[in-house]
Amino acid sequence: TVETCTAGLVSAWLTSVPGASEVFERGFVLYHMSAKATGVGVPDEVSKKYGVVSAEVTLGLAEGGLANSTAGICVAVTGYAGPGGGNDRDPVGTCYFAAARTGKPTMERRVVLNGSRNEVRLAAVQEALELVVEQLAGG
Repeated sequence: TVETCTAGLVSAWLTSVPGASEVFERGFVLYHMSAKATGVGVPDEVSKKYGVVSAEVTLGLAEGGLANSTAGICVAVTGYAGPGGGNDRDPVGTCYFAAARTGKPTMERRVVLNGSRNEVRLAAVQEALELVVEQLAGG
């Protein structure tokens, strides 16, 4: 996993299942803007051009997470959980998801979630896990 606004919640959920160590290798939490470039190799220029919460950055995080591990699949999430952040294009609650899988096209999704900060973060975990299932099922 490569997580920003969920700050490790997707990893925590995946590893809450007994036997998770058989399939879960690692998770990256890249919360600060600068961490996205240094964490899994998303160029700073991509964040500056498209914004740190964008399809382009999230795609780079998923593909970078896959490239920086021996995993066969990697899910990434970025978003504005609130109450601050957001903009006209991507209001608070906007989250981007990407699931990269070895030998398959990367899947992407943009969702605007409602609720408090923690409700948005928990809903983002669910969306991320659903995208993983979809990617594993072959799209």
